[in-house]
Amino acid sequence: MTLADFPHRRRNLLTGEWLLVSPHRAKRPWHGEAAAPAAPRPPAHDPACHLCPGNTRASGAVNPDYAGTFVFANDFAALLDEGGVGEGPPGLFETMPATGEARVICFAPDHGATLARLDRGALEQVIETWCDLSAGLGARWAHVQLFENKGAMMGASSPHPHGQVWASAFIPELVSREEARQRDWLSDKGTVLLGDVIAAELAAGERVIEVNDHWLAVVPHWAAWPFETLLIARDDVRRLEDLTPAARAALARVLARLLRRYDGLFETDMAYSMGWHGAPHALGDDTAHWRLHAHFLPPLLRSAAVRKHMVGYELLAETQRDLTPESAAERLRAVHIAP
Repeated sequence: MTLADFPHRRRNLLTGEWLLVSPHRAKRPWHGEAAAPAAPRPPAHDPACHLCPGNTRASGAVNPDYAGTFVFANDFAALLDEGGVGEGPPGLFETMPATGEARVICFAPDHGATLARLDRGALEQVIETWCDLSAGLGARWAHVQLFENKGAMMGASSPHPHGQVWASAFIPELVSREEARQRDWLSDKGTVLLGDVIAAELAAGERVIEVNDHWLAVVPHWAAWPFETLLIARDDVRRLEDLTPAARAALARVLARLLRRYDGLFETDMAYSMGWHGAPHALGDDTAHWRLHAHFLPPLLRSAAVRKHMVGYELLAETQRDLTPESAAERLRAVHIAP
């Protein structure tokens, strides 16, 4: 009797939530949704794209003829830096103000590019932009959330390679849970939670996807999505702007390899949502418990056409997965990528 054969539950160390793993269900036949075949790679420039160099956006603003990364204020920002409703009166239905700002990050001028296909120099420029935005916005806001939604399957409004940053005057719910769990771990055990995860994952090896001197990429023991990965800084780093030049260069290498493994898994441009979790800037220097990390959440399950749906039991009870994280890691490691 092993974890690979029978239903069991696993606990997410970063949130405290449990999830159900049902390995035997991976053998069931599939007659559900199958996505349409992936569209061919877009051209280098699309005159109808709101993000391409020189094009006019929906707001009427004209993009410069940018050659690297290009950052601009989101024309349809989810957070505004002033105004909004005030805090509601005490009682049953609570409200509170939600202020902040949002920006769009065009990773490259090439409309048909992806992070996985960027050359090393372009990828390093994206990383520098992430670091600069974390530092700059973090000086004014409680939390800075950098993320990318890639692919129509994950709700991306444009195929142009881009991400976003939402900075807020509050610490969002999921980050608050990670904050509490990591703080409690340090208080109870005297060690950094993700530092302990790194040591255990390196010792076991079965969930490791990529590793170098500064970074570890694993399918976490508690992964919810089939091929979810966690990218953790091996150095004692709490925020992106704290990364040394060597760690930033190493991040470009590990990121390129991880994303190319994703694309090679089902021989398609893997859709995903990814995002960085650095220590909320509202904490100031009270960050000894925190370790910088990024979550990668791709939806594909069995092929380029079949994805995981979080429905039914997942929405009403708790997260459930069929493929074990160990099996997912084994399949990702088996993908051949160029050195």
